[in-house]
Amino acid sequence: MSPTPGTGEAMLPNLAALPPIGLEELNAEAALQTRVDRKYVVPAATARQVLATFSSRARVLEMDGLRSFAYDSVYFDTPQLHSYMLAARGRRRRYKIRTRTYADTGASFLEVKTEGTRAATVKERIPYGIADRSRLTAEGLLYISETLATAVGGVPDGALGPVLETRYRRTTLYLPESGSRATIDSNVTWQAGDGRPWVLAGSVVLETKSGSAAGPLDRHLWQHGIRPSRISKFATGMAALHPHLPANRWNRALRHSLHLAPAA
Repeated sequence: MSPTPGTGEAMLPNLAALPPIGLEELNAEAALQTRVDRKYVVPAATARQVLATFSSRARVLEMDGLRSFAYDSVYFDTPQLHSYMLAARGRRRRYKIRTRTYADTGASFLEVKTEGTRAATVKERIPYGIADRSRLTAEGLLYISETLATAVGGVPDGALGPVLETRYRRTTLYLPESGSRATIDSNVTWQAGDGRPWVLAGSVVLETKSGSAAGPLDRHLWQHGIRPSRISKFATGMAALHPHLPANRWNRALRHSLHLAPAA
């Protein structure tokens, strides 16, 4: 993967005609803290065309008149990059630790993601002070320790510190037919420490979140020749910004799907 010229701007499909759904109703209908995630890196123009022909009923998350929301995540790892290496080597008991901040509302959470049975993702989280989003407090470290002890049987050696920040704008769809949800992320930006931020140019990351069976949007994408990409905002971002890291699991995406440009 090599940086390409451009601003990284990616226009979302026009979703104005879809009926809205509020956050409380969405969480009641499709909380999906345990789910199977399928990710697709799709050129923005293709995403607009494919979603325009998606005939299944869908509703779009709307809050205070907004349908697109700014997300900011800070990922934590040990000096030995224990979390990253587990992902790079495909280990079963892998995990991710991050803070997630919803910039439009000011809400912030500390999240621990682990892999459950049948490749399902299990996400657990607690409210977290926005002022602490880039560091781990004593309370946060205790939560991580207790969660990992239960989920993967132990905690990593070494102090946890911030290693990567991601930012993007997200639109969320609710798919009543399958009781699942999908997200469309644009202007996906990665930054390591004080280094230069890089933005995914010209494409969006479309992610379906459902049970073990593929949902209607997955099948629609497949019918149009769009297949899932092996991509993780954490691991693929780390590999992109640190080329010396082992990245066999993401080489195809890094070479063919991700075109980065300097962020404004």
